[in-house]
Amino acid sequence: MALALAQKLGAEIIGADALQLYKDLPILSAAPSAADMAAVPHHLVGVADAADGWSVGRWLDAANAIIKDGRPYVVVGGTGLYFRALTKGLAVVPPLPHGLRTKVHAEYDALGEDAFRARLAKADPIAEARIMPRDRQRLSRAWEVYAGTGRSLSDWQSDNVGALPEGLWRGLVLEPPREPLYAQCDARFEAMMGAGALEEVAALAARNLPPSLPAMKAVGYRELAAHQRSEISLEAAIAAAQMETRRYAKRQTTWARGQMADWPRINSLDPKEQLAALNLWIG
Repeated sequence: MALALAQKLGAEIIGADALQLYKDLPILSAAPSAADMAAVPHHLVGVADAADGWSVGRWLDAANAIIKDGRPYVVVGGTGLYFRALTKGLAVVPPLPHGLRTKVHAEYDALGEDAFRARLAKADPIAEARIMPRDRQRLSRAWEVYAGTGRSLSDWQSDNVGALPEGLWRGLVLEPPREPLYAQCDARFEAMMGAGALEEVAALAARNLPPSLPAMKAVGYRELAAHQRSEISLEAAIAAAQMETRRYAKRQTTWARGQMADWPRINSLDPKEQLAALNLWIG
């Protein structure tokens, strides 16, 4: 769909996928093929090494630097935070003191979630109210920002920068029915295996990079790496990776319904129906 739209508009494509950024994972991230990239110029696809962890802010800066030339672009991908940053901006929180995160995590363990929440509610009631139960990471982050800057995360987020001006962009969500989507997820992972995903994982694992890097969190990497360490069978690794793919697809849908509720949808998985709907959207 992105290729069809770019060709119709005379546009280029900007990747908005946190894993397709890395040149080490073309198979496991389902990156555009060489033919796709030859048909339409692509940006922010396969441009980073797995050892170089990109943040949302870094991607936003790079995307805005491309877009500012005024030419038409189609931004496509599955990373919701990238789209949110591009359309709503990003809070620029200053660097926090070294060691603060470790201290806050220890406080969370000592206090427990209820007491930790109660303390956060006094400093940042907006953040406390919107963070879901048992979301230790976001609760800790909200308190880290307040403890490290003296200003709540919600206040920082009200100063969002980097958003595209309203009226210069249009959004569209592809949201197919769940069961056909899950079937495609399973089939795609099998195709990845046939294309060399296991060898791709082996090459990346051999580099012994820190597991905290974004590239090391690609769906399927952990499961296939476990098989290569003889911890699970190949059949079990594939089944687990397919399940994680389906779960990720579900999270993407949930995100889009919450964060992109007012964006129009295309619900079909049939290519002809998709293109017909796309032409109606273009107008």
